[in-house]
Amino acid sequence: MRISQLEGRRVALWGWGREGRAAWRAIRARLPHQPLTLFCSAAEAESAAALGDPLLLPRTTVDGGALAGFEVVVKSPGISPYRPEALAAASRGTVFIGGTTLWFAEHPQARTVCVTGTKGKSTTTALVVHLLRTAGHRTALAGNIGLPLLELLDPQPAPEFWAIELSSYQTGDVAASGTRPEVAVVLNLFPEHLDWHGSHERYMADKLRLVTQARPRTAVLNAADPRLAALELPDSRIVWFNREDGWHLRGEVLYRGDVRVFDTGGAPLPGPHNRGNLCAVLAALEALGLDAAPLAPAVQDFRPLPHRLQWLGEREGIGYVNDSISTTPHASLAALDCHRGRPVAILVGGHDRGLDWSAFAERMRTEPPKAVVTMGANGPRIHALLAPLAAAGGFALEQADGLADAVARARRLLGGEGVVLLSPGAPSFGAYRDYTERGRHFAALAGFDPDGISAIPGLGIA
Repeated sequence: MRISQLEGRRVALWGWGREGRAAWRAIRARLPHQPLTLFCSAAEAESAAALGDPLLLPRTTVDGGALAGFEVVVKSPGISPYRPEALAAASRGTVFIGGTTLWFAEHPQARTVCVTGTKGKSTTTALVVHLLRTAGHRTALAGNIGLPLLELLDPQPAPEFWAIELSSYQTGDVAASGTRPEVAVVLNLFPEHLDWHGSHERYMADKLRLVTQARPRTAVLNAADPRLAALELPDSRIVWFNREDGWHLRGEVLYRGDVRVFDTGGAPLPGPHNRGNLCAVLAALEALGLDAAPLAPAVQDFRPLPHRLQWLGEREGIGYVNDSISTTPHASLAALDCHRGRPVAILVGGHDRGLDWSAFAERMRTEPPKAVVTMGANGPRIHALLAPLAAAGGFALEQADGLADAVARARRLLGGEGVVLLSPGAPSFGAYRDYTERGRHFAALAGFDPDGISAIPGLGIA
């Protein structure tokens, strides 16, 4: 659905975060006389009213009947289409789309590389951009990584390529646009965001809509993930990575088939999963028609992203790693993998989405860190699961009252040597606005400048 197709229809916006504001600006730029209703909070309604747009009507209550009064609702990604009021309105004919749908419909000829996956999608998308720009191609970096696509509606001059990170909230929006991505990358699949999707099965199906319904011309898939390895995509060419006939690693050495390309040991890519995802990046570049092998060593110049296994530095003999973006137990385990051989105190817990921490507990049985400090709404549940293992003497375990207390306890447990690792395995909702705010607070508690560690390099077009 293109923006022009909204003209004269009953249209509402639902959500007034950055994505919602970007949708308003884009629609208003193309349709200056289109009436719009905004469903938002009372505080957001005041912010919207201050814009002075007489055709924007804020409403602070929302239910199925209110939503059903509109033909099209442009909703923000964080609002689940499976909420009862959304389902009720959809049953009465209301169409729900996202800003991502509008952008793709407006750019049917764009050369896009879309990246999704439970773990590593931001770094992978940024790596695509880094290598494309290294090769001299004007490239956009946008999407879930921190810049809504609709903020780049009509760039002049237009980039040659678009590297777009998509969350599981947005993959369906691409499918709804009717525009086929040129390349779609799926890295891995673990249970996440079950509160939004409603079930493990629906999360997996929604995540995969990028390749099963958006029908990319080329799908770049991880052969090491059993769910992805079983996919059949009759409308797409499939390129596999992490397979011996394509891009893969042997230890830390990168291979293209049987050809040794380069040793990634010194590359600024923390953890084996990020090195594995470099294989996805190179496969995606080849899908665009580029010679990827000569570009691979340029990863040495990559600047890692904030809040993603981010090494902040040392204070009084203790190192601090900010992995605030970690929102699943699998992500916390991947973070621990990066620091094998060092004394680690890991901080886990946050908003409780009901995820299963049994795999994390099993790792604590076989390869525990020096200490685990639990916190947040699901902290007591994690603590109770781990308490019998800690009692057996494998590691220290404490429950903290918030992040500041968790950092203080971790310092004490380490005794002046090791790493304090913030990898919560849970969202920040309730205690913080988002993972960025949580990571900034952690940096400040560790004695580092939050502003100095927070900028995402390369956003936008260059």
